[in-house]
Amino acid sequence: MGLMDGKVAVVFGVANHRSIAWSIAQTLAREGATLAFCAQERMEPEVRKLANTIGSNEIYTCDVGNDLDVPSIFHQLGERHGGIDAVVHSLAFANREDISGKRFVEVSRDGFLLALDVSVYSLAFIAREAEPFLKARGGGSIVTLSYLGSERVVPNYNVMGVAKAALECSVRYLAYDLGLSQIRVNAISAGPQRTLSARAISGFQDIERIVNEHAPLRRNIDGMDLGNAALYLLSDLGKSVTGQVLHVDAGYSIMAL
Repeated sequence: MGLMDGKVAVVFGVANHRSIAWSIAQTLAREGATLAFCAQERMEPEVRKLANTIGSNEIYTCDVGNDLDVPSIFHQLGERHGGIDAVVHSLAFANREDISGKRFVEVSRDGFLLALDVSVYSLAFIAREAEPFLKARGGGSIVTLSYLGSERVVPNYNVMGVAKAALECSVRYLAYDLGLSQIRVNAISAGPQRTLSARAISGFQDIERIVNEHAPLRRNIDGMDLGNAALYLLSDLGKSVTGQVLHVDAGYSIMAL
């Protein structure tokens, strides 16, 4: 039996086969979870194609900036499954010009608000709408994705570093709010991955090289490392873990370099 047998997981943030959310989805499917995917309309054909490879045909078009989409999706999930057990939040966005060489001090008000809305507020919004459906199954788990730029200055990461810091703080407050409903909320601070979003960051290859050279394990991580970490937090293996940020980065986060 798999660790997620009989459980329903909802995944936000798959864009293509390189997405961290996709690595997590594959791991959950391997362990027996029933998967539902929420994707932007322009991503839907690619997400559907990927979902079909793991036996899922539940794909919902979703814009987290639309106040109607997320509640509608969770009500549909509730009607279909009676409730849900796990939520993966892998959503982040900033204007390209704000993470491609421009100084953080030059970020516009609109650029700042956009990054915080999509990357941070969406977690609180999703958690609020998911709560009754997680509670219906006796509780559950929510996992989001962060990065070391929340704690240290990573050149060119800029407004996303600020957004990730706010995201990690949100994890703690959400863990407190939802604890009485037996809903756990945690974050994974991932080592650099060549995702669609990461490729927009100026100097990303230098970040990979530095981690490879200076991390205690002298290597970068891969998507399955993150999938397995998420499995721990989303399954009963992590049933007493909430409000935490788990670094999965070959140990780089402990280094001064």
